[in-house]
Amino acid sequence: MLTTAAAPQIQDSLHLAPPGGLLREPTRQRRNKHILIAVISSVLVFAILLVIAFHGFVAWMLAYPFVPPLSSNPMEAKNLAYEDVNFPSASGLTSVHGWYIPAAAQSSRTIVFSHGYGANREETWVPMYELANLLNRLDYNVLLFDYGYASKLDRTPATGGREEAQQLLAAINYVHTQGAEQIVVWGFSMGAGTALQAALQTDLIDAMILDSTFLADPDTLFANVKHFVNLPKYPSMPLIKAMLPLWTGTSFGELQTDQVRQTAYTMPIYMMHGTEDDKAPVQMAEAVAALQTHPLSGEWIVPGGRHELLFQVHPKEYIQRAAAFLSQVNGTGDAMLATAQ
Repeated sequence: MLTTAAAPQIQDSLHLAPPGGLLREPTRQRRNKHILIAVISSVLVFAILLVIAFHGFVAWMLAYPFVPPLSSNPMEAKNLAYEDVNFPSASGLTSVHGWYIPAAAQSSRTIVFSHGYGANREETWVPMYELANLLNRLDYNVLLFDYGYASKLDRTPATGGREEAQQLLAAINYVHTQGAEQIVVWGFSMGAGTALQAALQTDLIDAMILDSTFLADPDTLFANVKHFVNLPKYPSMPLIKAMLPLWTGTSFGELQTDQVRQTAYTMPIYMMHGTEDDKAPVQMAEAVAALQTHPLSGEWIVPGGRHELLFQVHPKEYIQRAAAFLSQVNGTGDAMLATAQ
């Protein structure tokens, strides 16, 4: 039997040494809480890294688009004699490879084709061989070349027109050294936008025909990305915009697109664009066309027309309008138009 004096000692011993479970339970709860926080943090970090990596991949795909290899050449396609040519870009940073098709009779007039993004010098859906053959009949020399992102020999990233403009300037300088006294640039999509940027830097261009003009800016670029991946504008657009320079070495601020939108060029420009163009808004083409003051400048806005498909849907009218513009530039009246028909 316990005495009254022993009771406080027993109580003290109970306070000093409670059952082990009462000590370990709070420690286990804290440990579990820390593990849970660590797991959630790891998942969040992994998710953020995954989002960044995905958008980095999208930016890489934009910088290095898939471009099919050349499938033919002017001789095989249209029995046109040609020369393989190559020369450094005006910046000296890249190399340009192409085909030079001399006119049947010696001519001082040359057309330089400027192909679009995701295509090469053949640009089969335009199609380039048909136009080259027509121009050869009209006594034009023709130069077709690959931009760096389409080159299989010296591939470089797409830069939205910055380095491409330097490659186009080199092509213009090349035909000038071949005796071209009249140089017309015929551009398609981003190749048309590149032509407008290049024309800010040279006085060797005498006229331009621009089909489905595309000017690279964040909103237009993101709208094109959404054709392939349905991404939310935020945070996707800022992430892609931030990552593109990692692959291309070029930021949107380095492009001359704002200057293009504010310039009345000294040479005549004929713009062709479709109202249903889902890659390059028709309003942009109309705004650029509205700025032009040269009396020979004009535009053809095609109801229902889609991006770079104007020739396929309206081949006869397309050729007639292009030939009529060229005849005005040349001062040859209806003779060239009759040959084109």
